[in-house]
Amino acid sequence: MIFQMTAKKVFGANYERLKKSILVWAIVFWGLRIAGMQVEIAAFILYLMTSAFTAGVMWLALSSEDNKANMMNLFMMPFERKVLNASYVSALGLYTLATKTLGLLCVAWAVSDWSAAEILGSVLCAVNAVWMCGSAYVWSKSLRYGPVRISLWCGCVLVLLQIQDFVPLFGSALLVANAGLAFLLTLRADSYAFYRREGSGVLTKRPVRGTSSGLVCRYLLRYMTTHRNYLFNTIIMWGVACVLPVFLGQVGGITEMVSESYDVARMTEWQFIMPIGFAIVTMNTPICILLSCDPALEQAVRFLPGQKRAFFLPYGSFLFLCNMTAETIYLCSWQLFFGGVSGHMVLTAACFALLGAAGSTLLEWFCPIRGWKIESDLWHHPRKYIVPGILLLLAVAVGS
Repeated sequence: MIFQMTAKKVFGANYERLKKSILVWAIVFWGLRIAGMQVEIAAFILYLMTSAFTAGVMWLALSSEDNKANMMNLFMMPFERKVLNASYVSALGLYTLATKTLGLLCVAWAVSDWSAAEILGSVLCAVNAVWMCGSAYVWSKSLRYGPVRISLWCGCVLVLLQIQDFVPLFGSALLVANAGLAFLLTLRADSYAFYRREGSGVLTKRPVRGTSSGLVCRYLLRYMTTHRNYLFNTIIMWGVACVLPVFLGQVGGITEMVSESYDVARMTEWQFIMPIGFAIVTMNTPICILLSCDPALEQAVRFLPGQKRAFFLPYGSFLFLCNMTAETIYLCSWQLFFGGVSGHMVLTAACFALLGAAGSTLLEWFCPIRGWKIESDLWHHPRKYIVPGILLLLAVAVGS
C-alpha cells in the first residue's frame, strides 16, 4: 500500500507517466540507433556517469518539498519501519530509473556498441546508486561524522567501478553486495529521518505584499539562501564562466594565435565564437522557474492586483543581475586569457543578459510549469531550455 501510494503520486493514478516514459525512451533509442551516430565512451565513464546521475536525481526526489507532505500523511497511519523504508525508497527509485536514468542509458547504449556485461554493469550501477542514496539520505544526519563516512563510502564505490571495468564478473558481484548492504542499512534506519524540516517551504508560502521591489528582491534572495541547490547552481555557472574562454579559445584556434603574437585586429576575425559564450553562461535555468516551483506564490501573484509590475519587474531585474554577473565574469576571464574585449562586446553581453531575463520572465507569466509531481520533474522540464536554446541560435547568428 505504501509503495502504491508513493508510486501513483509520481507516476499518476494509472501509472500513465511510467508507460509514457518507457515509450519515449524507446523511440529515442531506436531513433539514435537508426541515425547511425557513433561515440566512443569508456566503460568506466558509463558506470560513473550512470551512478552519479542516478544518485543526484534520487537525492532530489528524496528531498522534494512535496514528498515531505506525503511523508506526513504516511506517518499518520500505523506502519512497520522496514516496510515503509523499503516501499518508499523502491517507489522513488523506480521513478528515478524509469523517468531519468533510462533516458541517459538509452542515449549511451544507442550511440555506442556495448557488450552484455557492460549493459548489465550499468544497470547494476543505477540500482546500487538508488539504494546507496536512500541509505545515505537517512543516515547522513544521525551518524556521527556522517558526511565523512558517506564520502569514504562513495570513494570505495569508485574503486568498485574500476574493478567492474577490468574484471566485470567480480565487479558485478561486489556491486550486488554493496547494493545489498545499502538495502539493509536503509531498512534499519529511522523512518522519520526521511522527513527533514530544513527548507520546509515556510518561506515560500508567504505571499508578496505591497508594491515595493525591495520586498520581492529580499524574498528572492532569502529563497535562494534557503534552497541551497539554486545558489549552488549559480556558483557553478560562475565557475563555468571562468573556464569557458579557454575551451572556446581552443575550439577557435585563438590560443595558437595569441602564442604567435597576432595583433588584436587579426584575432577579432576568430572571435565569432565569443557570443556563444554569452548564451552558455545565461543557462542558469533553476532561477528562471522560481514562480513555477511555488504554486501558492503564483496563485497569490496572479490574484493580487498590479502584480505584473510589483513582482515581475523586480523578478526580471533579479534575473538580469544574475545573468550580467555571469557575463561579466566571462568577459573578465576572456580579457585575462586573450585580451581584446571592446565596448561593443560588453554591449552584446548586456543584450544577451537582458534578453535572457526578459524571455524567462515572460515564460513564467504566460507559460508557467504546472502539473509537476515533485521538484525533480520541474528541474528537468524541457520548457526551461527554450530561452537558452533561442539565445544559442541568436549567438550563432551574431557570430556569423
